[in-house]
Amino acid sequence: MGVFLRALRALVLLAGFYLLCFAVLGVFAGIGAAAYWRGVNLLALKITAVLVLLAFPVVRGMLLLRTPKDDGEDGLSVSEAQQPRLWAAVREVAGAAGTRMPDEILLTGDVNAAVTENARMLGLLPGRRRLYLGTPLMTGLDEAQLRAVLAHEFGHYGHADTRLSAITARGRHAIARTVNAFTERAEQQAEKERLRQEKAAAKAVRKGRKAKEINTSGAGWTYRRMGRLFTAYGLFALRATRSDGRRQELAADRLAVRIAGRDATASALRETAVLAAAHDFYLRRYATCGIPAGLLPPYGQFHGGLARLLAEPARQAELDELRRDLPAEEPSPYDAHPPTAERIRLIEALPDDGRGAHPAGPALALLHDPGRVLAELEAATLTEEALHMRRADWPELVHLGIRARHEADAAPLRHALARVTGGHTGLHALLDAADRGALWRIADGLPKSRTAEQASGRAAREFLRPALLDALSSLVLLELADARMAWWEMSWAESARLRLPDGYDTWLQPALEALVADVPDTAPLRRLLPQASPA
Repeated sequence: MGVFLRALRALVLLAGFYLLCFAVLGVFAGIGAAAYWRGVNLLALKITAVLVLLAFPVVRGMLLLRTPKDDGEDGLSVSEAQQPRLWAAVREVAGAAGTRMPDEILLTGDVNAAVTENARMLGLLPGRRRLYLGTPLMTGLDEAQLRAVLAHEFGHYGHADTRLSAITARGRHAIARTVNAFTERAEQQAEKERLRQEKAAAKAVRKGRKAKEINTSGAGWTYRRMGRLFTAYGLFALRATRSDGRRQELAADRLAVRIAGRDATASALRETAVLAAAHDFYLRRYATCGIPAGLLPPYGQFHGGLARLLAEPARQAELDELRRDLPAEEPSPYDAHPPTAERIRLIEALPDDGRGAHPAGPALALLHDPGRVLAELEAATLTEEALHMRRADWPELVHLGIRARHEADAAPLRHALARVTGGHTGLHALLDAADRGALWRIADGLPKSRTAEQASGRAAREFLRPALLDALSSLVLLELADARMAWWEMSWAESARLRLPDGYDTWLQPALEALVADVPDTAPLRRLLPQASPA
């Protein structure tokens, strides 16, 4: 389908949204007129109030005339003077693609590359272009693979996809805004009803009656139904444009093959899928590990540490397995992107162009002083709260981060212990309380499921035992860590490993199980702990 027909269809779908809005408002007007058929009365006034509330999100969606602009605030803008090699590479690929250069390049912390264009008059006139380039891509790809990624993105410029997106973005944003407004109203109604029922339940308990179970499923029903109506139209619009979106992606892939080569393009797609998984793992296990303790990695390492994980020899077998076995993607009727495995298969089925054996340097080398750039990127992508956190080297970060998580796990047990002991929260205070026969009274103060709350006697104890054992384990590890008898050792090759004194791996678990037995025995655990006074 040509550009003109695609633009026409986008305009028809946008007009369809307004037609739906006018139809809904017309129905509301008809209901309102019928309510006053026999004159003004209380019921008619109530119906009018409800209709006005329902009409407000519709009208607000219709009046959203401006297409949301790409303001470029989610990345680090780099000028040609700052990064001449990167700009030269981008200019070369844009020239090969036969399209106008981006006006701005922004580096991001995502495993992604994207192009945008703030076109005017709903895409009829060209506008300012931006290229978003994720530093994780530059960290894991070589220059030839990055050229393929850039060529794919510039293919969207060449097919006028970015300009036409202004029309579709206008409709999608209006629909999303309308749906979100109905959803918010429904949630407000549900919250209001929940508070009302909780108040009634508390009143019933004070009077000695059984409280009714809280149920807000009926609250906000009308708002949810209205939201579903506009959601259905939005899904219809996505289905209507899905086939064109897939063709655009495959056409952009073919352009990338022409510019960067078949093998570089296929390997770039494969490596991007690997980088997405590796980056997610890196963020969870390393970069954000210290946040519970209020810590961040050294400057430049929040984004830069990914290179260490990718270069770790012990991780190469895992990465190779990811390259061989791409994640299975369930095709969605609303997704304009074909599955990655299908795109790779189509590219690899093309004739060999003889460009697969040429070595290329790492894409990150296109940046002048990448360490400084990655440090500056943190200021552009992290929250103000994160930027004020203390910086720590990797071993300290991992140790204190894991310790903070154990502190959070042990917090309910400390609170329960304080209620029984009059404020003491230390492990030795708990052992002393257990010797006095108060352990299960302390355990009863731990958070419980609804089933556990209804249990009594031995059944209640069996429900509490696993939670008590887990909390005790965290409390013991904190005691040992603070006495420098235990620590969590970070490694790029494997998950952080808990280091304990010789023999503790064998003795610690039986000692914990002895403590949570029906008749608690504190002696085995006391022998493993440093001596301290109750806290």
